[in-house]
Amino acid sequence: MTPFMSPVIISIILAAASLSAFLTWFLIHIRNLKIVTAYKSKIHHLQTTLDLERENFKQQTNAQQQLAHVFSTLSSEALRNNNDTFLQLAQENLKQFQIKAETTLDTKEKAIENLLKPIHDALHKTEQQIHEIENDRKQSFGALNQHLESLAKAHEQLQGETRNLVTALRRPEVRGKWGELTLKRVVELAGMIDRCDFFEQPASHSDQGLLRPDMIVRLPNEREIIVDAKTPLDAYLNAIEASDDATQQAELTRHAKNVRARIKELASKAYWHQFKQAPDFVVMFIPGEQFLSAATDIDRDLIEYALKQKIIISTPTTLVALLRAVAYGWRQQSLEKNAEQIKQLGEELYTRVAKFTEHLTNIGKSLGKTVEHYNMSIGTLERQIIPCARKMEELGIEADKSPELADQIETNVREIQAELPSKHKSDSSQATDSHSTTAVKKSNTIDDGKKTSNEANKSHPQLSDS
Repeated sequence: MTPFMSPVIISIILAAASLSAFLTWFLIHIRNLKIVTAYKSKIHHLQTTLDLERENFKQQTNAQQQLAHVFSTLSSEALRNNNDTFLQLAQENLKQFQIKAETTLDTKEKAIENLLKPIHDALHKTEQQIHEIENDRKQSFGALNQHLESLAKAHEQLQGETRNLVTALRRPEVRGKWGELTLKRVVELAGMIDRCDFFEQPASHSDQGLLRPDMIVRLPNEREIIVDAKTPLDAYLNAIEASDDATQQAELTRHAKNVRARIKELASKAYWHQFKQAPDFVVMFIPGEQFLSAATDIDRDLIEYALKQKIIISTPTTLVALLRAVAYGWRQQSLEKNAEQIKQLGEELYTRVAKFTEHLTNIGKSLGKTVEHYNMSIGTLERQIIPCARKMEELGIEADKSPELADQIETNVREIQAELPSKHKSDSSQATDSHSTTAVKKSNTIDDGKKTSNEANKSHPQLSDS
């Protein structure tokens, strides 16, 4: 009996468990279905609310745009009406004052034009002077560049001519003449002949006899530079023609000694004692760069020895530079004369500017007094005439047109803020004090006029509205 009943019981138990599980799932499904339905209902409600809010926002935005457009139109129209009214009143108030001021301003304008004409002429003349000086400067620098280029070409030509003249230079008198001609050629290249500011072969007597330098270069301020040409070329020419190095070296050594001997000989003449306007040195001109370089290659102290003897050794290149510097000094002296004329014109211009400033100050004072009297007239009108007109209106007198009040002019004449030079400080301080006093008076008059105008407006609103 027990073995037979076990499957049935088991089946019943399984059926009961299955039913219980189904009931549990069914209850859970029903509860979840209710929750989903509730959420869907809430979502639909929120979506509806959101649509309503969007519609309200759109309507508010449209309303705001319409209000902004209406406000912009109204404000523009009101501003335009106010501007037209203000401009009309301003034109009517200033018309009478402008008619009175035109005559005075025309007279002052003509006076100012007559005063400025000499200043304009002086400025034009000064500008022309400066333009001429600038042109001279440009021409001078352009000429200097051209001379430097010519110097380079001339240097090459001098080297070629030196080779051609080797045979002729064996004779001392020919060498001396060649040195003088080379010196003159250098002066021509420097542009000193046209100015005629040098002399050739002047003579001076001393205890040693007749001193005859080859050239005197005249400097500005009556100063002079002594130039003496030397051509110790015997040993140098022998060195060029030497067939071996030993002979060439010996001849170059003798050439350096000859140059040193010429320096000593020239120093013994002491030209600076005979020519009082000359500085305490003499220029020894050697007509070739190669002659000096050959001597200095052997005698390294040759230049220093010459300086101790108050001798400056010069070659064509360095002498041209020296003479160009002298020519530049002459041009600077010419420019100084023009600068003196410019200084005089500047002083004359300064005097005229001072006179113009005085007239301009007087014009400012006159304008200030005109404004002051105008404001005082407005105050008299408000204090004395308008009350009488008000009483006449109260007594029944009628007129086609009511009187209109003019505005006060509160713009002051601009004062000069820049500080004048020291010698006019006292005048400028007095002018400033007078301007300050006038400004105080104007301020008081304006304040009195404002008070009277306010009282008149309070007591008679009709006149204020008109």
